[in-house]
Amino acid sequence: TTILFADMAGFTKWSSTRSPEQVFFFLETLYGAFDKLARRYGVFKVETIGDCYVAVTGLPEAQPDHAVIMCRFAHACQVKFRLTVADLAETLGEETVSLDLRVGINSGPVTAGVLRGEKQRFQLFGDSVNTASRMESTGMKGRIQCSEETAERLRERKKHHWLIQREGGVEVKGKGVMDTYWVEYGGLGNTNDSTTSRRTHSTGEEGDGSLS
Repeated sequence: TTILFADMAGFTKWSSTRSPEQVFFFLETLYGAFDKLARRYGVFKVETIGDCYVAVTGLPEAQPDHAVIMCRFAHACQVKFRLTVADLAETLGEETVSLDLRVGINSGPVTAGVLRGEKQRFQLFGDSVNTASRMESTGMKGRIQCSEETAERLRERKKHHWLIQREGGVEVKGKGVMDTYWVEYGGLGNTNDSTTSRRTHSTGEEGDGSLS
């Protein structure tokens, strides 16, 4: 499976100056757009936790390309997010365009199912889920960070040109220093971060970073 955590950078500050109705309108609009993308790409939405969207591929049915599918979905969510905040800025205030999406992705085994009881729902458990959350929290706004496990599955599917390794690794709580990668794509990619610059392949040419 491949797990995604997508969190809105700047949301807490933004929402503190908005009415509850405005906050709910914003979240319903955005999450509704993400849900449509999830159906289109074959991604299973797990839940939303405040301003964080959680999804998985490879469940409930097996998907051999689960890492590729999730990265394409993450790319589409980044595009949709920026278009949505630009559209909503007219009604919710120009500060809305300052919001951005920070995405973390990890691949690995999970325990999944519906816990019986009140307000029962489908849930994911396991270290792979925790690592996906850490990929989000240690990432940067406007970018998609993935683990070595996800990067390896992308390489297996000949998508190594999507990857830029973060030099020096990333300190992850409970894990120590981990090798992580930016999933780069055309149009929205931000490659001027001084902590990232090494592509994971050498072709003599720079790719356009698009998810193809």
